[in-house]
Amino acid sequence: MTAAPPSPVKDDYYDLVSVVQASLHYAWQMKQYISDAERDGDTELAEWFRKIQHNNEKAGEQGKQMLVARLSRG
Repeated sequence: MTAAPPSPVKDDYYDLVSVVQASLHYAWQMKQYISDAERDGDTELAEWFRKIQHNNEKAGEQGKQMLVARLSRG
């Protein structure tokens, strides 16, 4: 597996925004995976995807709060 190149931007805001975006995108993506698992009757897998979705939503919301706090400080 090839490692991603280092970030061209060395900035905490960039890092924070990137993680928030990734977390919320992954939470959104879980909706499809949950739907697929439910369609196939796999409630155990659907529940596991819901837990992942919840964790990513929580991380995204925490990250948004951190970003707002940092931006309001200047």
